[in-house]
Amino acid sequence: MDDHVGAGGLARLLTGWRDAAGSGEAAHGALAARITSLLSDGRLAVGTRVPSERELAVALGVGRGTVAAAYDRLRESGHLLRRRGSGTWTALPTPAATAAPTAPVTPFAPMGGWVPGRRPDGPEVIDLAHAAPWAPMEAMAEAGARALAELPAHLAGTGYDVLGLAVLREGIARRLTDQGLHTSPDEVMVTAGAQHAHALVARALVRPGDRVLLEQPTYPGAIDLVRHVSARPVTVAMTADPRDGRPGWDVEALAAAMRASTPALAYLVADHQNPTGAVMGAEARAAVVAAAGRHGVPIVVDDCLRELWLDAPGPPPLGAYAAAAGGGTPVITTGSLSKTVWGGLRIGWLRAPRTLLRRIAAARSSDDIATPVLEQLVAVGLLDRLDDIVATGRALFAHRRDHLRAALASALPEWHAPSPPGGFSLWVDLGAPRSSALVEAAARHGVHLAAGPRFGIGGAFEQHLRLPYTLAPDALDDAVARLAEAWDALGTGSPTLTTVV
Repeated sequence: MDDHVGAGGLARLLTGWRDAAGSGEAAHGALAARITSLLSDGRLAVGTRVPSERELAVALGVGRGTVAAAYDRLRESGHLLRRRGSGTWTALPTPAATAAPTAPVTPFAPMGGWVPGRRPDGPEVIDLAHAAPWAPMEAMAEAGARALAELPAHLAGTGYDVLGLAVLREGIARRLTDQGLHTSPDEVMVTAGAQHAHALVARALVRPGDRVLLEQPTYPGAIDLVRHVSARPVTVAMTADPRDGRPGWDVEALAAAMRASTPALAYLVADHQNPTGAVMGAEARAAVVAAAGRHGVPIVVDDCLRELWLDAPGPPPLGAYAAAAGGGTPVITTGSLSKTVWGGLRIGWLRAPRTLLRRIAAARSSDDIATPVLEQLVAVGLLDRLDDIVATGRALFAHRRDHLRAALASALPEWHAPSPPGGFSLWVDLGAPRSSALVEAAARHGVHLAAGPRFGIGGAFEQHLRLPYTLAPDALDDAVARLAEAWDALGTGSPTLTTVV
């Protein structure tokens, strides 16, 4: 398949590229830096054919020489490759061409574009791109020791179980049932994190060219997955309450999209939606399930953040409304310990009707076969004390949420940051479409961010920025001070807008 981005599409992704230029930086340098940024955070995929120099120059309204010089710089750095007779393509730089060959590969730096810790030429890098908790040390150590003690009892078998250890599935089923979604262990599959669960569902239910319904904005991993399975995203915009700006769902628009596009799948985050933090109300949940049932659309509900409420618990899980309606709507609920405990604990699950679960299991059997046994045993130990872990986290993150909002209100009063009722991050309205420019400027001040457009399709959300509050208050204060400096460096004039032709 020819993965190609047109001149208009790339120009939209490049909106405001000139605003991020450092002092004295030439236009071609700023353009090359923005394209590198798009590649670094995954908005522009490796292996994509880019428009010709002339086409992009026309779309951006600049001279062809500017684009040619930018492309030359990107070829020198290894970010572009020219293929004889087939144009210019994005690429992954070789280690020799990379400034930091040991840089980690992360969801918001898939090409290893940043290095945590102190830089030799500047301050310690503060990571505000990834919204994930630090590990509870004592709980992890105890669960690990318990898992090692129990491992010998499992060594006599092959260790292959596509669905996962029975004891872990029983624990997950009990927890879902306690939350209001009655679940049997044979309705649960253990996976290597929630994103793995989403990939398995997509593999079983989505074919190239199918449509997949997504909220807009949404979790970047869902956007990437739709792209990877060669499906077509159908986006439905989140709404904003005119009174306080709080985000929500347009249920009528969701139903209309299901009717008009007949998607193979709908992906929703009903509890502490990523990135807005919104919680879907009970009536809206019932209406969405009813609409999906009328139009035959299976729903994947990402419940990874469900237990991370900070103000008050939300309604029962969305899947519970499907059961109350007679179970006619296939609802697949995914969850994970990566948000409630630690991102490095790659244990997740999916809960689905038995017949559908068998179909997903058949698709998985030719892939990774099973989830590692030792990690599953660690998860069993953590589930036993998860209530305490989550309660401690709620108190901690509620304080940090309020602290970050207060710091932003003092240092950057022109930004608007509604208080989310849960989750890990603020969805900040910058008041101007400068998110990507700010990401580049903040990097020069040692702050790693994820640009607003990373959470949407087609370059949307340049006026927004997701800011996690998972770090300690002193680190958040330092980050806000640096963000204020980076924002001031962008100037107060009107942003440069790109004319797309």
